Amino acid sequence: MTLTDPTTSSDAGAVLDGPALWSAQAHMPTVLGRQLVIDRGEGAYVVTTEGQRLFDGTAGLWHANVGHAHPELAQAAYDQMRRLETYHVFARYANDKAIALGERLAAIAPMERAKVILNSGGSDSIDVAAKLARRHWQREGRAEKTIVLSRDLSYHGLHAFGTSIAGLPFNREGYGSDSLVPETARVAQHDLADVERTILELGPERIAAIVTEPVQGTGGVHPPAPGYLEGLQRLCREHDILLVLDEVITGFGRTGTMFAAQRYGVEPDLVTFAKGVTSGYAPLGGVLVSPRIWEPFYVDSVETPIFRHGVTYAGHATASAVALAHLDVLERDGLVARVGELEAVLRQQLDGLAARQAGVVDVRVAGLLGGVELAPELDAVRVTDALVDLGFISRPLRGNTLQLSPPFIIADEELVSFVAAIEHAIIQEGNR
Repeated sequence: MTLTDPTTSSDAGAVLDGPALWSAQAHMPTVLGRQLVIDRGEGAYVVTTEGQRLFDGTAGLWHANVGHAHPELAQAAYDQMRRLETYHVFARYANDKAIALGERLAAIAPMERAKVILNSGGSDSIDVAAKLARRHWQREGRAEKTIVLSRDLSYHGLHAFGTSIAGLPFNREGYGSDSLVPETARVAQHDLADVERTILELGPERIAAIVTEPVQGTGGVHPPAPGYLEGLQRLCREHDILLVLDEVITGFGRTGTMFAAQRYGVEPDLVTFAKGVTSGYAPLGGVLVSPRIWEPFYVDSVETPIFRHGVTYAGHATASAVALAHLDVLERDGLVARVGELEAVLRQQLDGLAARQAGVVDVRVAGLLGGVELAPELDAVRVTDALVDLGFISRPLRGNTLQLSPPFIIADEELVSFVAAIEHAIIQEGNR
């Protein structure tokens, strides 16, 4: 890291120079010179350019479910690129891998007869789902149904719609208005009575959709309160509001079922997905669409409208080939069922941690998703820094919470060691 002359005469201090890469979600002055540069991966571990081997306790950004450097996924990408890197799926064109992936995803979707919209990632998926929800009601002749609701502490990516419906205020601040896309609002995180009050105050005739993560991730790993998702579905049905499940984190096994909708017994109108569809080996996301929504766009009539969606890499052939190979690995190796086994280990370990350490305010578990909420006097950022020194990666989330979401391929003893390292780092922080 080097210092350059300040570009202004401000009292803010010198302008810091560093790599050309502007890191994501970063307060740059405090990360420059401290970045961990990852050089390679080995299963559940990554290795830095300095040679430090780290247990990947977050699976990257919740996505490396089958671990890093899986040879079958690398081979799938290589083979596909040698044949056809990609071809777009606009209008009458398609490619064989995108078609095959659509069929595969429709067969495992948490709704019958789903159609599949493919794109490049989770933020894309949220934008498409929110637009499709509003487009649905316009087509129905109910033009007043435009409001998109989301929950307090929710995270839905950082495209325009995802920024607008975020339940984390800091992701909406600084853009000149409370909502980049107008007509959005937040509802209570767990309180169904409060959700219903909000619906009635805004007017159900004005609400297009409610978007929710089944398990809130970035907001601090919050599983739904008992009955909440079922109650949300009931409210949506009673008030003719579309239910959109954001399964970008939870999809493809993270909660012990292929989709969290199946774990919690919910039948959504739309499901967004990304991350786990390829285990992060290629950027791919999409939306699962129920017949209620897609059928009017498939009627054989000159009056049938077009839904104007699509990005250049939608249905990317190589990404689709990797996704197909990844789904093969999930099924062949029984990794979704394995998550259920690991959940029991994680829950036992975190319950024990909470019982032993007064600095642990709460622990939360759903599948292989865990959150450890620390007391205010403990700093989650410093704890995660200490964990790196111990050879483990966690991440500080909103609410002074530590993230645990390792790959599905780990052994029980690795999960036990991860929690033991967290306890060591908490004790170290408490003794500061």
